[in-house]
Amino acid sequence: MATIYDCSEQAELLTGMRLARAAIGRGELVVLPTDTVYGLAADAFTPDAVQRLLDAKGRTRQSPPPVLVPGIPTLDALVEEVPPEVRALVAAFWPGGLTVILPARESLKWDLGETGGTVALRMPNNRIALELLSETGPLAVSSANLTGEPAARTVAEAEAMLGDSVEIYLDAGRSGEGYDTDAGLGSTIVDATGLLHEGGELRIVRHGVITDREIESVLATFATERTAESPS
Repeated sequence: MATIYDCSEQAELLTGMRLARAAIGRGELVVLPTDTVYGLAADAFTPDAVQRLLDAKGRTRQSPPPVLVPGIPTLDALVEEVPPEVRALVAAFWPGGLTVILPARESLKWDLGETGGTVALRMPNNRIALELLSETGPLAVSSANLTGEPAARTVAEAEAMLGDSVEIYLDAGRSGEGYDTDAGLGSTIVDATGLLHEGGELRIVRHGVITDREIESVLATFATERTAESPS
């Protein structure tokens, strides 16, 4: 039976984190808080665990989960190449609500589903999530809800949909309180693969807590600085 741990209580936080790490290590599922919505997490490098995540949500392999990472250095470890524009974006928005799609390293031994050779990465701005990630490594994490239902902003909402398919629930109160946007509380997803080709552009594939204007502002500043640094 799934257990909920109140992370506002120090003793429950310590127990919940310890058991969450153990559950991830066994290939089980954990619900954890993020800065946007609650996430359903599995070990990114255990294919059976990733499939368990997809099954719990009612998703197919055509909808692979993003991967949460503990820090910017992990970005270089998981992708083949990071365009300078992406470095500017993650410097501005990580940790935070920006998910970046780039080509995954071919050497990685994982199976997230039908990714087309890419991976969607994000560093969340949540202390509990980052602490867990620092100990487990990258986690496949999708919103903690059934496909087609609203994303869970509380553990109670997540538990009502996912029930005993999850081993451990980490309750850190209502998520997404730091954001004020009409675009929805999910992370903003950008496809940066086009930047790896001459004349290619970044494409926003899902609007979320980071606005188009914020992204455009960072890219415009980057372009201006790059032009100023170019020899005349």
